[in-house]
This record gives sequence, C-alpha cells and structure tokens, in this order.
Amino acid sequence: MPVEQVAGRGPHGSVTEVIRPAAIVPEEEGREILYELSQHSITAGGVWHAEPSRWNLYDRPWAGPGNPGGAELLGTIQVAYGTPSRYEITIFRVTITTEGQRAGCTVESLSDLALGFAGMTLADCPRLAMAAPPRPYRH
Repeated sequence: MPVEQVAGRGPHGSVTEVIRPAAIVPEEEGREILYELSQHSITAGGVWHAEPSRWNLYDRPWAGPGNPGGAELLGTIQVAYGTPSRYEITIFRVTITTEGQRAGCTVESLSDLALGFAGMTLADCPRLAMAAPPRPYRH
C-alpha cells in the first residue's frame, strides 16, 4: 500500500511528515516497543524519552534527571495509544529536528529505530484503513 507523506517545515528548520495512512503497531509489538523504550530511556542512561503522545530521540543520554546536559533532540514520533483498537498504537506524525537532519536522521530511519525494537519497520507496518468520505448531502 503506498504511503502518502505530507511534509512541511516547522520552527527552526525541522521537517515534519504526516504519515498517511497512519501506521498501526499491533498489541504484542507495541508492548515490546514500550518495554524497550523504557529500558533505553533517558532516566536509565539511554537516549529515548517516551511521553504519552510522543517518543523523543536524543543524541546522547541526559546528564541527570531533568537535566539534558547538552543532549540534543534528534526527532519525535507522535503516537496515539489505544487506537484504532484498545491495545494498538498509531503513529501519525514524525518530526526530524535540524540537529537530527545534521546527524543523518530521516523520518524512516527514526521510525525504524523505534519500530526495530519489535522487529518492524515503517515500510512493513500495518496501515489504518481509510474510509471513503461521506456522500454529499442532496435535497
């Protein structure tokens, strides 16, 4: 299935792509990814910071709790938990910062790093089924 990626420039030269149709992470793989993100978290000496709506990748571990210590944000994967079904995760937008671009990150490579924790890539991720728009109302 072809993927439509709508790109745009954000603040400070970042690149944002909307993933259409959205990528769906199945339940089992989602659990694996969330576990691995916690194991590679900035609070555990890693480079990932998973929040309720996004997964952030940094260029190096933070200096301490709440102290990035010069660590640069490379990119962000925006996610929605529990959609389209209760235990799935939807990936709908990816942003690569200017620093991430300098480091060679792309939307695909950043996504593949996170999805790789479950042996997946963005290219082989299931996609959200998009319904046809409703018919126009006629009198």
